Amino acid sequence: MVKLTNSYTRAGDSGQTSLGDGTRIVKHALRPNAYGTVDETNAAIGIARLNAINDGGEQVDYMLARIQNDLFDLGADLSNPEQKNLNHPSLRITPNQVLRLEREIDKMNNDLQPINSFIIPGGKITAAYLQLARTIARRAEREITLIASVETINGEVIKYMNRLSDHLFVLARWVNDKGATDVLWTPGANK
Repeated sequence: MVKLTNSYTRAGDSGQTSLGDGTRIVKHALRPNAYGTVDETNAAIGIARLNAINDGGEQVDYMLARIQNDLFDLGADLSNPEQKNLNHPSLRITPNQVLRLEREIDKMNNDLQPINSFIIPGGKITAAYLQLARTIARRAEREITLIASVETINGEVIKYMNRLSDHLFVLARWVNDKGATDVLWTPGANK
C-alpha cells in the first residue's frame, strides 16, 4: 500500500522523476508521458461520475469506479519496467481485467439502437464527459504503443486501453437512453 507523508518531495525539481523501480528519468520521457495521460483519462472519468447515477444509475457509477481503480493499476504497470526479480513482482494489468471490459461492452451493446451515423459527443452530461474520457484514453493508447515500439511492456496494457475506449463509447451511448438521444453527425449539414 502507498503511504504519503508529505505533499511535496522536491525530487522532481530538476525535471526528473522516478519510475517504480527507482530509475530516474526525465519527466517528458515516454513512460511518464503515457501514465500521465492515463491519469488524465482517470480524471475525466471522475468528472463523468459526478452525474453518472442520475444519468445511468448505480451500475454505471460502479463500472466507472472499477475502471478508475484499474487505471491506477495500469499506471503502476507502466511505471515499472519489465523486471527480472520475481520475488517482488510488479502490479500488472491482467487478461481478466480486459475480459471484464469486454463482457460489459457486450452486455450494453445488446440494449443499444444501431448506429447509422457517427456520434457527436453530447446528449446527457455524463455521456459527453464519457466521450471526452474516451478521446483521452485513445491518446494514452497511442502513447503506450509508442513505448511498446521501443521497449518491452505488458501487452495487456495496450489491450486494456483499446477496450477501455470502446467501453467508454458504448457506455456513453447507453447513458444516452440506449442510443435514443445520441447526437448524430449530418455530413455537410452546414454548407
